Amino acid sequence: MTKLITILISCSLALAVSVRAAQPDVPDPKKPAPKSKPVQKQQQLAPRQQHAVTNQHVQSVHPQHQAPAVRTNPKMHDSNVSKQQQKLQTSPAVQSSKKNKLPAAQTNQLPAVQSNQTNKLPAVQSTKSAKMPAVQPNTPGVQSSTLPAVQSNKLPTAPLDKTKVQSIVAQHQNFHAKPNPSIASAQFNQNYQIQGAQNWQGANYQAYQSYHPQWHDQGWWQSHYSNNVFLIGGGWYYWNSGYYYPAWGYDNSAAYYPYDGPIYSGGHRPLDQVVADVQAVLQEQGFYHGEVDGLLGPLTRQALAEYQSSHGLYATETIDQPTLASLGLS
Repeated sequence: MTKLITILISCSLALAVSVRAAQPDVPDPKKPAPKSKPVQKQQQLAPRQQHAVTNQHVQSVHPQHQAPAVRTNPKMHDSNVSKQQQKLQTSPAVQSSKKNKLPAAQTNQLPAVQSNQTNKLPAVQSTKSAKMPAVQPNTPGVQSSTLPAVQSNKLPTAPLDKTKVQSIVAQHQNFHAKPNPSIASAQFNQNYQIQGAQNWQGANYQAYQSYHPQWHDQGWWQSHYSNNVFLIGGGWYYWNSGYYYPAWGYDNSAAYYPYDGPIYSGGHRPLDQVVADVQAVLQEQGFYHGEVDGLLGPLTRQALAEYQSSHGLYATETIDQPTLASLGLS
């Protein structure tokens, strides 16, 4: 029994010596600290070594069962350490490979994407810029074709049927205009001239170019125009060569003139009936929306200007020979 105890104690001592030999030396705290990298390796290896020591210590309690494992543990520890060192040595290579791959991926993908986008953008811009000139030349054409229509508010219209025109004229055979309080009368001005008349060319517009208001007493008008002075719509007019003019001064109590200037009638037909005919025809064609009152007021003059502009006539804003012919009333 004593021998057995002696053998066990000797085996325990042998094992303790072997473990002590395998265990790394504890660093002296007085000595300077080693470099960062060796410390990391030791710190990483230390847990495994301590674990091996604890295993050996536990196994020493039952040597008959764990003796072979205890003898092989140092070798296993060495192999683990060598594997760990190999991993540590290879990890920089892995990192370097990853670092090498990342720039390659970035340089291969990003420039390619950027180059494709930059190549596509000019193409898109070039197509748009190529289409824009095609649209721009059409824009002036649209404006030029629509502007006259906007100014006149109506497109050119064909003359009314003769039968329709004759029925309109027949309706106004006994028409008589009356002064309209909503339409102000013109006032005498001996220096008055029709604006724009100097630009109207042709014999049909000479009466407008040379017009100047005249003020005379009743005797003068009767002596010069005898039977051609008429009271129409609240004012006295004289007729001369197809035109009606205001007879300023003939009768101050009846001097209502919605328009101061020549008005073409073509014959001795009363002026208010001619104006009513023109208003009715302009209504039929959609230019005039006012009342047929036989007065050449602002609405009637505006309708005349629109009709004349849309039909290539001078916008005289009054009834002239070309306009009356175009309306089918001459």
